[in-house]
Amino acid sequence: MNNQTISNHLLTIGAVALQPTNPFTWSSGLKSPIYCDNRLTMSYPKVRKELIREFINLINLHYPEVTAVAGTATAGIPHAAWVAEALDLPMVYVRSKAKGHGKGNRIEGRLQEGDRVVVIEDLISTGGSSIQAANALKEEGAHVLGVAAIFTYGLKRAEDLFVEADMPCHTITNFNTLIEEATDLNLREKEMLKEWQKDPQTWSQQHEVSDTNEKVFKW
Repeated sequence: MNNQTISNHLLTIGAVALQPTNPFTWSSGLKSPIYCDNRLTMSYPKVRKELIREFINLINLHYPEVTAVAGTATAGIPHAAWVAEALDLPMVYVRSKAKGHGKGNRIEGRLQEGDRVVVIEDLISTGGSSIQAANALKEEGAHVLGVAAIFTYGLKRAEDLFVEADMPCHTITNFNTLIEEATDLNLREKEMLKEWQKDPQTWSQQHEVSDTNEKVFKW
């Protein structure tokens, strides 16, 4: 298995949609030629099994000393559970914020102080949610080895944030691989996607479209 194969799976099942000439609108208001919903992989047993194998390969290569797996709520939870099961390791998940009732947990599950944890994400966009989850785990005494994710947009903002946080991040596949595998795109459309990746804010401003029939998606 390789990252080209996974990119093809994501395109085939519609987990990643590319519309360079009819951009999506993210909840932040930014216009984007790409939208990723890796939750769809849950519904395709063959795809999710291949993803878990690739997650395990990433972990064995980059984080072999792992003792626990953490998923980010909510999209990272199912993949974290499958990875933890395959590796016979404890699993927890990290909420975006503490519960407003009961014990007010931010982390669900049993985390042992000193656990060497890998954070499982479905998608890396800006990297902010991954870093926040890692910090929450550290506050509970865990040693966070790094992040493993299905896909990254490859934005410089995310790269800078991971470097600043001194947090390793490895993904199964990525934006550049995916657009090369998108055979239904012409050269101009692929160039538009590359321009977006370089500067999403400016690209968005240059591709303002009518609100009619827009679909709004979460960043």
